[in-house]
Formats: sequence, structure tokens, C-alpha cells
Amino acid sequence: MIKPVTDAAFEKYGLVLEGYDFSSLLATLNKTTEQPADRVLYVASDPKLEAEPIFADLRDRAFGGIPVQVGYCSGANTKLNCLEYHRGSEVCVAADDIIMLLAKREEIKNWSIDTSKVEAFLLPRGAGIIYWETSMHYAPAKKDGLFRNIIALPRGTNTEKPVITPKNREDKLLAACNKWLLAHPDSAEAKTPGIHVGITGENIDVRDL
Repeated sequence: MIKPVTDAAFEKYGLVLEGYDFSSLLATLNKTTEQPADRVLYVASDPKLEAEPIFADLRDRAFGGIPVQVGYCSGANTKLNCLEYHRGSEVCVAADDIIMLLAKREEIKNWSIDTSKVEAFLLPRGAGIIYWETSMHYAPAKKDGLFRNIIALPRGTNTEKPVITPKNREDKLLAACNKWLLAHPDSAEAKTPGIHVGITGENIDVRDL
């Protein structure tokens, strides 16, 4: 079942953003960014998007003034594949109607999570949300066609992974800077050395919802 982000069930995952004008930001996204037809593209920081006047509004209001980056995710995707979380919240603004597949960090048991714990929410074109830090997510999904969406995060997130010697089990989930990731065994990510395969159950495909 796909619920709208205005449903009360979304409140444990995040907040629908109000009082922001995303129109110019989305126009720049649609006009200037790549949209591959056969994969998902993620760009952590895009100077053209960060030059938009709303960048300061997102930084100072949505994130309370901490350094942030604004990038985008675009392409074609229908499946869950992975779940990730960050230290800090994340803003998403949809340029197309997209489906967000979400779970709570506390549902991880023994460093694994079942897809039965995942919920689906529709984020309509033009709307924005902010995820709480404890909300696990991954690339947006769309039943048919291509999508674009804005992603804003604490600066440096999803960039090069720091070099660490794992000293606990969570350390083994670290996949990039400020990015802890669990992959489904059927995903392409699961074939990457060092990626933690920790999602059980069927790999959710939104075409079946």
C-alpha cells in the first residue's frame, strides 16, 4: 500500500516542508541536469542548484544553519535494493511524483532488516520533505517513466568513505562519508566488495504495490 506523505503514518519518518518556494530550484534541476534512462544517477553537490536563492533558506531554516550541500538523484528505478541512514536529516524535493521506500533505524536487528518493515509513501511533484536522522531510505522509485528529485544533506555526506579500521559491527556498514548502508542480496550494490548485505525478504518493486 502506498500512502501519501500527508498521511499520519509518515510523521515517524519526517515532516512535509511548508513555507518554501521550490519552483526556481526545480526549474534549474529540470533544465540543467542529466537524467539517464537505464540507471540511477546521484550527484551530492551541484553548484547550479546551490546558487539558487533557496539554498540559504534550506541551510538556515531546514538545517538550522549547519553547512549543507544540495544535489540531485535522477533516472529510472522501481526497486528498494538498499537502505541507508546518515547522522543528520535529509531534505528531498520531488520534480516528479515519486515513491519513497522507508524504514526506521531501530528496526535493524542483528544488523539485518526485513522488507516487511518497509513502508511506501508518495511524494508528489513540487513537494518537499525532511527525513529524521533515524529514517532509512534509498533512491526514489517510480512505477513508470523517469524521475528527478533534489537532495539536501549535511555537507560531505555521500562523498568519499573515510579510511577506518572497523572496531564494531556498525563500522562494517559504512559505505561512504556519513552513509551507513544495508543491501538486498538481489541488488547490484550487494556485489560490491565491502558492502554489507543485510536486507532480508523480497526486494520490493513498486510496480507490484
